[in-house]
Amino acid sequence: MRIKIDGKYQGILFIICAAFFFSLMTFFVRLSGDLPTMQKSFFRNCVAAVVSVIMLARSEEKFKVQKGSWPFLFLRAGFGTTALIFNFYAVDHMNLADANILNKLSPFFAILMSWMILKEKPSKRDLATVAVAFLGAVFVAKPTPDVASVPAILGILGGFGAGVAYTFVRKMGFMGERGGVIVAFFSLFSSLVALPFLIFDFHPMTLAQFGALVGAGFAGMGGQFSITAAYTKAPAKEISVYDYTQVIFAAVLGFVFFGQIPDWLSVVGYVTIIGAAVFRWWQGMREEQA
Repeated sequence: MRIKIDGKYQGILFIICAAFFFSLMTFFVRLSGDLPTMQKSFFRNCVAAVVSVIMLARSEEKFKVQKGSWPFLFLRAGFGTTALIFNFYAVDHMNLADANILNKLSPFFAILMSWMILKEKPSKRDLATVAVAFLGAVFVAKPTPDVASVPAILGILGGFGAGVAYTFVRKMGFMGERGGVIVAFFSLFSSLVALPFLIFDFHPMTLAQFGALVGAGFAGMGGQFSITAAYTKAPAKEISVYDYTQVIFAAVLGFVFFGQIPDWLSVVGYVTIIGAAVFRWWQGMREEQA
């Protein structure tokens, strides 16, 4: 007997898978050591580009793109590439869990951008939880009287870029665009952006570093396919709470392999951001059952 799972629960499953893969990706990026951020970005995206293009070539529709998708493919790729570079910089210069939680501001940005772009109007409660999430980000960023650290600022901006990118993913989902096309275009675009930096500032790698970057590429590819599927199956406001499992995965990896223990301010930030997401999800579930 075949069990049918509706779009919302498919979205939940995919977004948890994405959280695991992306935490694994940041782990491999950190494990690759002291290499330029753009070099890491290139290898992470190059692997995904090669595999996704091969998958498209073997598909029935090949490289066919839906009419009207091109502008949104470029917007998704542009914002997504910027977010990836900023996130990698934060991963290299911050506690692994801290960098991941700042990137997990993306679902809140997705709510705001879905309002502007997709006309999916959020409730007052949704907007309130966005404000609380940013308060949590302040605890993680730990700004000085002058300015927050550069890695923390870039981590927050990375979350913004990812949120905008996922909004365009959802829009293309409405248009019937295939996930493979979205992933392949993003991966190729990101690789081409990073290529000039790789050519003019290439740092020799050990076999272990190369293996770590290949691992980051495969993990990132798994995350991209999963997150693309998630946001084409269900709205951000219904599934985004599950995206925060990435912080748990990242914290475990950071502790086990790097001995990283978040300080109390970071923990307060985690609880604030995740608590806001859980509260919004819980209230939404109560309304559905009423």
